Amino acid sequence: MHRAQNRFLLSAVCSGLALLLAVAAIAKKKQEPSGLTEHQRAVHVLNRFAFGPRPGDVDRVTTMGADKWFEEQLQPGKIDDSGLDARLAPLRTLRMDSREMVENFPPQQVLKAIDEGRASMPRDPSKRAVYEAQMARYREKEEKKQTAADSGTQPTDGNAQVSTPGNGEDEEKARQREAKLYADLKAEDLLNLPPDQRMQEILKMPPDEQKALFAGNSSHKDEILQGMAPQERETAMALTNPQQVVTSELLQGKLLRDTYSERQLEAVMSDFWFNHFNVFVGKGADRYMLTSYERDVIRPHALGKFEDLLVATAKSPAMLFYLDNWLSVGPESDAALGIPGRGNRGPGGGFGRGNRYPRNWPPNRQPAKAKLKNRNGLNENYGRELMELHTLGVNGGYTQKDVTEVARVFTGWTLREPRKGGDFNFEERLHEPGEKIVLGKKIKENGEKEGLEVLHLLAHHPSTAKFVCTKLAMRFVSDNPPASLVDRMTETFRKKDGDIREVLSTMYRSPEFWAPEAYRAKLKTPLEFVVSALRATSADVQNPAPALGALQKMGMPLYGMQPPTGYSMKAETWVNSSALLGRMNFALALANGKLKGIPTAPSIVLGEGIASGQPPHTPADARDALDAFEKAYLDGTISQQTHDAIAKQLGDPQITGRKLDDGTRPPNLGAIAGLILGSPEFQKR
Repeated sequence: MHRAQNRFLLSAVCSGLALLLAVAAIAKKKQEPSGLTEHQRAVHVLNRFAFGPRPGDVDRVTTMGADKWFEEQLQPGKIDDSGLDARLAPLRTLRMDSREMVENFPPQQVLKAIDEGRASMPRDPSKRAVYEAQMARYREKEEKKQTAADSGTQPTDGNAQVSTPGNGEDEEKARQREAKLYADLKAEDLLNLPPDQRMQEILKMPPDEQKALFAGNSSHKDEILQGMAPQERETAMALTNPQQVVTSELLQGKLLRDTYSERQLEAVMSDFWFNHFNVFVGKGADRYMLTSYERDVIRPHALGKFEDLLVATAKSPAMLFYLDNWLSVGPESDAALGIPGRGNRGPGGGFGRGNRYPRNWPPNRQPAKAKLKNRNGLNENYGRELMELHTLGVNGGYTQKDVTEVARVFTGWTLREPRKGGDFNFEERLHEPGEKIVLGKKIKENGEKEGLEVLHLLAHHPSTAKFVCTKLAMRFVSDNPPASLVDRMTETFRKKDGDIREVLSTMYRSPEFWAPEAYRAKLKTPLEFVVSALRATSADVQNPAPALGALQKMGMPLYGMQPPTGYSMKAETWVNSSALLGRMNFALALANGKLKGIPTAPSIVLGEGIASGQPPHTPADARDALDAFEKAYLDGTISQQTHDAIAKQLGDPQITGRKLDDGTRPPNLGAIAGLILGSPEFQKR
């Protein structure tokens, strides 16, 4: 059965590559000369300004009117999102600031400080248990490193075993097996206890047994965690990997928000801006900073003024750390020249404006330049990406000299204690003195305000307006948006002071957005595909892990783009046989209820049950079911070639469990729904 299914999947993928190129033309032929119907307009706005329709959404938007729905979405604060809030409530880290996360889920630097006596263990029993478990592993690793150093060998990483004669490697493996065996036995006892008592017993276990109990291949882990309070679950998971708790809840939160938020335009725009101002979750302290970055920087400004968003990202600890600006030091700054701090000199007690020491201080000699810990002078990373990716665009009219000058401007924009969560701080001693010239404009020496002046200059530059509006048009209209549309949006951007709501409204009212050839013509990214499938099937995502794993396999792990470019929005990036095979496999698994923790009920989308409140009618015939799913998931917009290919597969008992004309068995709704979700047409929005 598996071989037959795989043969079908590969065949579907190969034919899908050709079909993808034809769908836009097919859809265009089906449109009426006058444009889109009201029903199609509803489908269009839900596919472009939301992550796709849920059962009943198209009828609801058709009834209220697409214009009214869009206007409501522009004011997300007025939309009740209590349903989403309830789903996010167990994820406590989503409400923590970065320092709280570090305190509750300690990274390596905190453990090292405790080991060296520079910090103390927490008193709270739950927190202390996490620290004790991590400290035991930290000291074990340090001992192994020391043993390796003493014997002249080096372990490959902190977890590697040191192979020296008689060092007890066999004893170590035996000890691990014994711990796992005991943990398995202990798990049986734990499952007989109420959830709150389970946690008490777990906290009494030694670190090795805790680790074995919650190891990735533990068959009891999910059962033991079942029914625990959110804080207890987090504590249990943190016993083995505290940093993973923070990252896991961040990923879960985004998937749940995109899938269930009623504020869909805000969710889509937050995704757009995060991608535009990309930060990679895998870079050190950013694991702890990204939650605040998205929650406090991106989302609140997603529909506001572009300059406000630009300033917020520039001051964000996550961005400062990601692009290394926090390490940047002006070559002629006090810190680089080794000039002592100025203390708290008053206006009359310093050496002039800003209390800066004169360049000839001390008299008759210049101080030797100091080597600053972890800092290697001027860092141009942020200055370059600020202009190339955040504002002007690669052809926006700046030069390498401008990159250097902008980097000089932003020296001193740094962080306090980034390893403990980090706070923005302007440090005058790191700031490069003197006048700078950016894009031909003189920036007078003015400390932190120099950066704000440059951000204002860039936010209001004509190249920024065109670059940002082009990207918005690519996201919402076409991979190659019409110049007329981009020009109209750019004019609004400049006239309305970068007001994103106004720019989106201009795009919404444009004929190019509503052109028949734009209908279902944008290929979904893996994120858009996965979320739209979850929404279309009315899936109940109790455990987001399988969906997150699917995104990883499709090449789009959340927050996982290491370069600052962010993920591509263009079809050419995502159209390949491997990616389409991953989509088909996900679609079939989802619709057939094979994703653990994500139950679906394909029959819920059929018939008139959603709109009328009556139970949906389940077709007794496979052909009727296919027609019903085509209407439910694709609004009937499907090519004859795709329809015939799916109908042919429905006649293969190894795929569906029955022949197409077999009236003795009900149709396999999961297989039919999965084939539609994996079809080339569903890949378009």
